[in-house]
Amino acid sequence: MSLPKTMKAVVNYGPKDFRFEEVECPQPGKKELVVKVEATGICGSDVHCYHGAPMYWGGENPWVKAPVTPGHEFVCRVVALGEGAEEHFGVSLGDRVIAEQIIPCNKCRFCKSGKYWMCQKHDIFGFQKNDSEGSWAEYMRYNENAVVHKVPENLSVADACFIEPLACALHVVQRAQVDFADIVVVAGAGPLGLAIIQGIKLTTPKELIVIDMDDKRLELAKKLGATKTINGSKENAVKIVKDLTEGYGCDIYIEATGHPSGVTQGLEMIRRLGRFIQFSVLGQDVTTDFSEIGDRKELDLLGSHLGPYCYPTAINLLERGLITAEDIITHQFKLSEFDKALAVAQGGDSIKVLLIP
Repeated sequence: MSLPKTMKAVVNYGPKDFRFEEVECPQPGKKELVVKVEATGICGSDVHCYHGAPMYWGGENPWVKAPVTPGHEFVCRVVALGEGAEEHFGVSLGDRVIAEQIIPCNKCRFCKSGKYWMCQKHDIFGFQKNDSEGSWAEYMRYNENAVVHKVPENLSVADACFIEPLACALHVVQRAQVDFADIVVVAGAGPLGLAIIQGIKLTTPKELIVIDMDDKRLELAKKLGATKTINGSKENAVKIVKDLTEGYGCDIYIEATGHPSGVTQGLEMIRRLGRFIQFSVLGQDVTTDFSEIGDRKELDLLGSHLGPYCYPTAINLLERGLITAEDIITHQFKLSEFDKALAVAQGGDSIKVLLIP
C-alpha cells in the first residue's frame, strides 16, 4: 500500500503536555519497516512520564527526548518494507508483528555480550524523538536494530497487545527461580502483577500469596492462580504471612506495587536467605535499613528489567491459552481520546487500558 503523507498521533512535548496532532507519516529506510498500529497499551511508565517523574525528565540531559510519540506496548501490521527489510526481519507485507520495547544499539558492551536489554544507549519506543517514536499513532517505524517477532493471527487484540507486559512478567519469573516448596508473595495486582501471578502459577510453588488494596483485583488474582489473597489496607499482611510460615516469612517476595511501602513490607516479610525481586518503577525514594538485606537476613536482592528473550515464550503461552489478558484489559479508547484514557488508566476502575488508532 502507499503510505499517506500525514497521520494522527499523540505527541509528548513535556510533562502534562501531550497533544493529539496531525504529523508526518514515517517512511521506511533501508532495512526498516513501517507498520500500521492495530492497538497500543498505556503502561504505568507512560503515566509516570506524563506526570514528570524525575527518572524520565531529571537532570541536564533527560532520558526522554521530546517532542516524541509515546507508546511501547503494541501490535501492528507490516504495510511498507524498506530495501532489504523483508530478508533482514524475515517478515512480509501484511504480517502481524510486534517489536520488543528496546531498540539495542548493537555496539555497547552489553549488546555485544548478548545482554541487549541493558543497552547503554537504551532507546525504548515512545521516549526518544526520531530514534524511537512510539505507538500512540496510526503508523510507526521499526528501524534496523528493532527486535521483531511475528504475532499469530488467532490471538485476540487484547492478548496480542499484552505480549510486551507478559514478556516483562516472565523475566521476573525467571529471576525468581521458584522451587516447588517455595511460598511466593506477589505484592501488587496491577496489569504486570496479574501477569506475574499467571507465570508463577505455571511453576507450581507450594503457595502463591497476592497482596493488594483492591478487592476486585484480588478476586481476579485468585481466578488467575493465587492460592491466598490479602488486602493490605484491611489486614496485617506481614503477620498473616509470618503466621502461615511458622514465623519464618516467605521464601520469595516480588515487589510490583510501585509504592515504597511495598519495599519495606517485603523486607520485613521475607525470611532469612530469601529472594527479593524488585520489579515496579517507584515514583518516590525508599528509606529503609539496609542492614535487613545484609547483616540480618543475607537476602538475594534482584532487579528485573524488560523482557529479554521472553517474547517467543509469551506468544506461545498466550496462543496455548495458558496465560490470558482476559479481564486484565478493561477499557479501550480511540486514539483521539487519549487524555480520557490516561485519566481512566490512573483510576481505580481500570486495570489495563488500550488505545485503538
